[in-house]
Amino acid sequence: MGKNSIKKPKVYFTRTITPEKVLEIYRATGKELPGKVAIKVHSGETGNQNFLRPQFWKPLIDAVGGTVVECNTAYEGTRNTTEKHRITMEEHGWNRNFAVDIMDGDGPDLILPVKNGRRIDRNYVGGNLQKYESLLVLSHFKGHPMGGYGGALKQLSIGVASSYGKAYIHGAGEPENIWTADHDSFLESMADAASSVVEYFKGNALYINVMKNMSVDCDCCAVAEDPCMADIGILASLDPIAIDQACMDLVYAAKDDPGQAHLLERIESRNGVHTIEAAAALGFGQREYELIELED
Repeated sequence: MGKNSIKKPKVYFTRTITPEKVLEIYRATGKELPGKVAIKVHSGETGNQNFLRPQFWKPLIDAVGGTVVECNTAYEGTRNTTEKHRITMEEHGWNRNFAVDIMDGDGPDLILPVKNGRRIDRNYVGGNLQKYESLLVLSHFKGHPMGGYGGALKQLSIGVASSYGKAYIHGAGEPENIWTADHDSFLESMADAASSVVEYFKGNALYINVMKNMSVDCDCCAVAEDPCMADIGILASLDPIAIDQACMDLVYAAKDDPGQAHLLERIESRNGVHTIEAAAALGFGQREYELIELED
């Protein structure tokens, strides 16, 4: 089959950002997630003002009926131990609204093989991932102090990784080098790790990115800059590479937004697009896509 005959993945898009639209765009994909569904969110570091709250996701999560999943962090804060993370999840309202599973809270990590990885050949994820037959990745698209940006690929990699796994990815296979590894090697390790999670779920995964509260900083920052760009919209796709590329393209297209230059400086100074490039080279998704805008 020639390259031009490969069907482009669909990325659905709406400029209206409401909890109801999240559910609508999920349904627009036409994908039924089978079995027990792991719903990956970002629980939000204590003090962060930008993360998307449980109430924003509630109509979708209630409709899907899955379990909200998270993993512990690899750095100091209010989510680096299971005990502290559970308290943070409670304080942020996740436990009050949904069933919650901190996947590396008990027992050993699950080690996923990374096929043809550029930097790592294994990925340490929360052991409870094996409880689930499908995965719904809910991502807040914004900047990131290390990755340049955060979206679906970061949630698949760092987000699903255990606390040890996060250090392993950051260190490009050498967890002791968590903050000192070659930067592009770290980005390539994220792509490698993401590929193993995609492979694990065998197509039973769906991705939603919300371009709202777009700060240069991640939801993992207790002290984060306020958003610098106007909200853009919600995207959904079955392809994690396509959806992140679409978000990147929408940022570049927002030329009249006075905050665009600030966000792009963060993305470009960290070579953020390289995660997308490395992921596409592994072949578990495509950078070319068909954008389908929903009617309001």
